[in-house]
Amino acid sequence: MASKPFVFICGSDDFLVGRLGKVRFAALSNEVTDEFSREVLSGFANNVGEVASAVNRFRDSVQTLSMFGGRRLVWLKDVNFLADTPTGRAEGTLKCVEDLQEILAAIDPGQVAILITAAPLDRRRAFPKWCEKTAEYTLVGGGDSDSSAEALAGVVLAEAKALGASFAPGAIDLLLAKVGANTRLLLAETHKLATYALDPKALAGDSEAGTRIEEAHVAELTPNVAEGDFFEAAEAFFSADLARTLAALNHHFFTGGDARPIISALQNRNRILLQVRALVDSGEVRVGPRGLDGMPKAAAAFGHYFVGAGEKSSYNLFSQNAWYVGKLAGGARLPTVRRLIDNQLEFVSAFEEIIRRPNDQEAVLRDMTVRCLAPAA
Repeated sequence: MASKPFVFICGSDDFLVGRLGKVRFAALSNEVTDEFSREVLSGFANNVGEVASAVNRFRDSVQTLSMFGGRRLVWLKDVNFLADTPTGRAEGTLKCVEDLQEILAAIDPGQVAILITAAPLDRRRAFPKWCEKTAEYTLVGGGDSDSSAEALAGVVLAEAKALGASFAPGAIDLLLAKVGANTRLLLAETHKLATYALDPKALAGDSEAGTRIEEAHVAELTPNVAEGDFFEAAEAFFSADLARTLAALNHHFFTGGDARPIISALQNRNRILLQVRALVDSGEVRVGPRGLDGMPKAAAAFGHYFVGAGEKSSYNLFSQNAWYVGKLAGGARLPTVRRLIDNQLEFVSAFEEIIRRPNDQEAVLRDMTVRCLAPAA
């Protein structure tokens, strides 16, 4: 029996919190063997009325006696009203949270085992602080910035280790760049890549055989979720590969695509490369074999100029994944400032042309691509 009166698992990522909650619930179920004495309640609420309903259901459940005697187990899962949201900040919600704390303070852990999983939550509030002191408390991810590249990489590395796999240099960075801050997809891709990279010797029982996920595996098998289906065209365009770009455009429009997302993807990458080009020309950074050297120093010197663009944005070079930026700059010959400005003007002209000729979108983008990439006569 746990020395603490209840179990409280929280974090910023609902998937990771829920996954750990399932493990903890299974462990507690071993102590409460009567399945009729176990109950799972939803704590998900869209408004104050639903918060009150969830707390009332929880109160009724913990005060209900077991049908056959003995201890009961109650899991209040997917609690989202502890977050810094309009519902979480509402006066009615705060009163419900006070009621929830009173219920938890009065329970007898010998009669009922309680598990609460909450994500996201505002750790500055009194209730989470009280839970941290009172409950068997677990913070999944270690902080409120679990969507950062470092935190996500930590989650992926831990999952790979559990699978007996490891990532080669550059592989995990490419995975983050292609998938983005989607924990579910990152872990699913890690399982897929680990299975693909499994050394056949390991299947034969060789304990020394390992599973190493290479950058090439990620490039070949992982979809470009972060930039959508437009990654292929943008990648080809900025590799200055005319034939490949035209083929990517043909594939995009053959499947019923629209021109505007393509133009947006091209503009976003062009903005990043313009900023990289300016830093390279000024000597602040250098394109090396591993990408860009000097980015941290440049960010410290110029990062404060990007007011209002602190989140990940193509308007702010320093908000991008550093490895990804280095890959963009070092993967092919970096265009000149003039070429990049000409590109931007071509993108604007193409957008205006599409407004005039909405039924000729593919032709407009093909013409734009030829003007940008065709060798000068």
